[in-house]
Amino acid sequence: MGGPFDKLVEAAQSDFDAAAHKPLLQAWQGLPLADIRRDLTQRLIGAGIEEGAEETRFLLNHTLAPASLAQALADPALFSWQQAEALAALSWRRLQRVPLSQVLGNQPFWTLDLAVTADVLTPRADTETLVEVVLAETGDAPACVVDLGTGSGAILLALLSERATWTGIGVDLSDAALAVAGGNAQSCGLADRTRFLRSRWGEALGDGAADILVSNPPYIVSDVLAALEPEVRDHEPTLALDGGADGLDAYRLIIADLPRLLVPGGLFALEIGYDQGEAVSALAAEVGLVAIDVKQDLAGQDRVVSGRRAVA
Repeated sequence: MGGPFDKLVEAAQSDFDAAAHKPLLQAWQGLPLADIRRDLTQRLIGAGIEEGAEETRFLLNHTLAPASLAQALADPALFSWQQAEALAALSWRRLQRVPLSQVLGNQPFWTLDLAVTADVLTPRADTETLVEVVLAETGDAPACVVDLGTGSGAILLALLSERATWTGIGVDLSDAALAVAGGNAQSCGLADRTRFLRSRWGEALGDGAADILVSNPPYIVSDVLAALEPEVRDHEPTLALDGGADGLDAYRLIIADLPRLLVPGGLFALEIGYDQGEAVSALAAEVGLVAIDVKQDLAGQDRVVSGRRAVA
C-alpha cells in the first residue's frame, strides 16, 4: 500500500491522463516559457484565430498574474508547472473556438470589466458607439434608463457609470442572462441604482417607464447564422443573435412599443447592423417618433439609430 505521497502522485497522474488538454501538456513538458509562447501562438493561428499572438499574450498574462509576462520571461522561477497546466486548460478551450471572453470569464467594455458566460453576448467595442450617442444627447439630470435585451448589462452599466443621478432597468427574457447582469451590477458598484426584470422586450413595463431606452437587439438574418464564425455561431446565445428572415423582427416589436414606453421627449438609441439604418429609421418614423438619426461607428459603418418621442 502506498503512502500519502504516492497517492498524491497517483491522483495527479490520473488527472493528467484524463485531461482533454493532455496533448498540450505533453507538448510543453520541459519547454521554457518562451517556447511555450511560440508554440501556443502557432497553434492558435493554425486553428483559424488570426490574432493568435495577441491572444497568447492575454492567456499568459491571465495565467501568470500577478506577475507579468515580461517578468516571467526574465525569471523562469515565476512560471510553475501548475501554471502551465492552467494555461493548457484555458488554451485548449480557445483552440476549440470558445470565445476568449468566455475562456477568461470577463471582457472589458467602456471603463468596466464585465463577467461573461455562454448565456450572454460578449460586449463588443462597436456597441460603445451607442453609449457615446446617448451621453452626447443627454445631460446630468436624473433619468431612468431602460435596456431591452440587457444581456451582460454592458450598455446599461456603462451609462450609469457616467451619470451618477441615473437609475436603470435591465430587461431580458433569459434568467441566466439576468443573473450575469445582476452580478456585473454588483461588481461595478451599481447594484443600488439598477433592477433587473424578466420580460419579452417591454411587455412587463408600464407606460412612460423610460426617459431613455436603449437596446442591442438580435439583428442577424436567420439564414446568415450558419456562416458566422464558430465563436459566435456555436458559443453565443442564438436568442441574442437571430433577427428573423430580414433581421428586423426585434426592431418591429421594440419600436412599435416605444411611444408607450418613453416619456414625452424621451430618447431611444438602438444598435443596428451596418445595412439596417434606413429600414430601422423608417420603422421609427411610422410610429411617429421624431429627430431620427443614424450614427456611425469608428469604422464608418452605420451602427446606431436614435430619436425621440414627440413632446406633444
